[in-house]
Parts: sequence; structure tokens; C-alpha cells
Amino acid sequence: MIHNPLNPARIAACFAMAGIALCSMSVAAQAKHAVRPTSTVQSWVGSWASSQQIPEPRNALDPADLTDATLRQIVHLTMGGKELRVHLSNAFGTAPLHISAAHIARPLSRSTGSIDVSTDRALSFSGSPDVTIPAGAEYVSDPIAYPVAAFDDLAISLYLEIPPDIQTSHPGSRATSFYVHGNQVSAVDLLNTKQVDHWFVISGVDVKAPSQAAAVVTLGDSITDGRGSTTNGNDRWPDDLARRFQASPTTRTLSVLNHGVGGGRLLLYGNGPPALARIDRDVIAQTGVRYLIVFEGINDLGTLTADHEATQADHDALVKRIIGAYEQIVLRAHAHGIKVMGATITPDMEFATYHPTAANEADRQAVNAWIRAPGHYDAIVDFDKLVRDPANPDHLSANYDSGDHIHPSPSAYRAMADAIPLSFFSRGKGRNEHPRPRKH
Repeated sequence: MIHNPLNPARIAACFAMAGIALCSMSVAAQAKHAVRPTSTVQSWVGSWASSQQIPEPRNALDPADLTDATLRQIVHLTMGGKELRVHLSNAFGTAPLHISAAHIARPLSRSTGSIDVSTDRALSFSGSPDVTIPAGAEYVSDPIAYPVAAFDDLAISLYLEIPPDIQTSHPGSRATSFYVHGNQVSAVDLLNTKQVDHWFVISGVDVKAPSQAAAVVTLGDSITDGRGSTTNGNDRWPDDLARRFQASPTTRTLSVLNHGVGGGRLLLYGNGPPALARIDRDVIAQTGVRYLIVFEGINDLGTLTADHEATQADHDALVKRIIGAYEQIVLRAHAHGIKVMGATITPDMEFATYHPTAANEADRQAVNAWIRAPGHYDAIVDFDKLVRDPANPDHLSANYDSGDHIHPSPSAYRAMADAIPLSFFSRGKGRNEHPRPRKH
């Protein structure tokens, strides 16, 4: 029998014997000590994601390879939960894309794509085992009970009978994917498999997490995407940040969604859409997003003079447009209750593709001065100061250079993640809670 401290009979007796005032005091005192149930409210939060683009010809698959084909791809989660759902993307397709079957499983090996068959489960879409994704759209699977933990790997196997008319992909996966003819979504080992270090069609994995959980989006270029990191090593700076979150009790309810794009720019198309063109899909639409870290701009600076000279007026105009892009990103994020951290642009002197000059370096310094100035971002992280050579501040430190003089090494990525102030990720502000207005 469950004891009710607010028993109606006791309340009635209280009124009869002591009057309303004394009874109210008694009831309030008993209510104060009543046992309240622990909240079990949960919500969906992104645990893994990647930015979508049309792959360059060298990174695309031959349509024949995606005809009557199983595509098995491995992703690395940054938050756990008891349920999950998978996002599939046809963002750049101009015709519907039919996925005949979609399965998930725990991989046994990142290098071979073998799976633990006992963990193999079929995904469904509105109750069906297949799905047709409209042109330009994304589709989210039905929720499935499938307990996972932070840093678990998840193998996603898709069967396509007909290839997409235009491929939607994330070329810079730094993870090995596998493809083979025939429907082998449940096969332990894919027979006669081919390998490629890109992702196709998959765009996100959500988990059911405690209501206070939230996602942190890292918006950037190839440095955020992980150029210079280890294939299948998950040692990009956003990966290191996720591990740091899980190691601290105050940030354990945060996931990290890596939306870096190799060659990405703020203002113009690079290998994919510019940041201002992808903020809706890659930031605002991300499940459970509450924080954003913006680390982008080096490719805008470098491409100005990569193949021709520029006037001082061209340099000045570019700096102004880059700053305007930052202002737009902050403005848009704040309108959706997302707090924004800005990261200073790191050095690229002697990078062969851009062969930067003193004028390019002056542009970088001008942009970084704006990023560091109070009132523009909710917080900043000074990646430039961290990884530059103290004796030659327009160069990466030799200890942090992956070798091409623009992309940091895995040890630099760890240092960058360690430099991000965890105090920024407070629970005081979040989605649907407007941050303090900033000067724009």
C-alpha cells in the first residue's frame, strides 16, 4: 500500500480541529517532505552528423558501383541513448532516391566492415522497410530501441537498386566505407567488397537522451573536417572535444556534430556550398542544437590571390565581407536561441596552394582582430595564438604542423580541443532562450 502524505481524511480533520490557517501550514509542511518522482523526460539529440555536398568527380562513385549495391558505412557516435534514428539525405539529388533496405549493426572492424550479426537490425520509415527520398530532401527513420554509448561505432548498411541521379556525399569522412553488388545489408562480411574513404547518403544519427542534453555544432572547413588526422582514428579536434565533454560531469550531456567541409568558404562555393548557404541545414536544423563554434575563413582569404594578384581595395573588400558573413551567422543563430563561439583563423604562410603574401597575412590579422573584439561573439577561442610559431606568428608551429603548413596535426587538434572553455556551455541559455543581444 502506498502512503499518501496528503490523505483527504487527515485534511478534513485538520480543518475541523484547527481551522484553515493551521491546516494550510500542516499540509504545506507535509507536501514539502513528500517524495517527488525523478523526471524521466527525454528528447532527441544529434549524436553524429556530417555536411552534405556534391562530391568532386575524383571523390564520386561510378553509377555502376551504386547499381544493385550494398553500401556499408561506419560512424562514430558522441552521445549515447537507448533509442536512435538515422537521417538519410538526397539533398543534391534532382530525382527521388529509393533506398530498398536500411540496416544498422555494431561493426567488428573499421578496416574490413564486418559486423556482429547478432546486433543487426532493420530500420523502418513510417513502418515500411524501404523509403523514397524526394529530390533535395532528407528522411529520418522511425525510432528503434538500440542502446548505444558515447564513442560507440555504428555500421549503417543501405541497399540501392538504382543509383542516385546526383550523388549526395561527404567526401572528407576520414572513415572507410564499403560497397558491393547485391543485397548484403545483413552479411557479416561483404564479399568482393570495394573500399572508399567517403560517406554517401547518410547525414545524421540521433539518440534519445535526457532532456538537458544538447548538441554543439562545429562549423568549419577542412581543419574542422579533420584534414591531417588519422583515417579511422577519430582524432579530429571535434572528436577530441567530444571526449573532453564526456570526461567532465558538467558537460557530459553534450554531443558534438562535425559540420566541417574540406575547401569550405564563408562566401563562395568551394568543394561544397558556402557557410551562409548551409547554415539552415547544417546548424539550425540539427537535432537538439544549442551551441555553435564557428571556425572558418582561411579559404576565403587564400583563394583571393591563389591564381591572380589583388589590389588593396580587393583585400579591404574581402575582409569586410568576411566580417559581414560572421555577423550574419551570429544573427541567424541567435534568432534560434543558439549561443555562438568564434575561433580565430590559424596561420597558413608557406601553404603551396595559396602562396600567401604579407597582404594576405594582414587580412588574416584584421579578421582575427574583429573576432577577438568584445561584443561580436558570445565567446571566443584563440586557435591562432595556440598553434602559431611564437618566433614566426604567420606560420604554424613546427610541433603542430601536419606537414603542409596549413592543416594542424593530431596533437594540435588535441590542444585545440583542450583550449575551448567549457564554461561557455552552461545550461543557462539554450534553444528557445534568447541569448543577450550582441552588437552586430
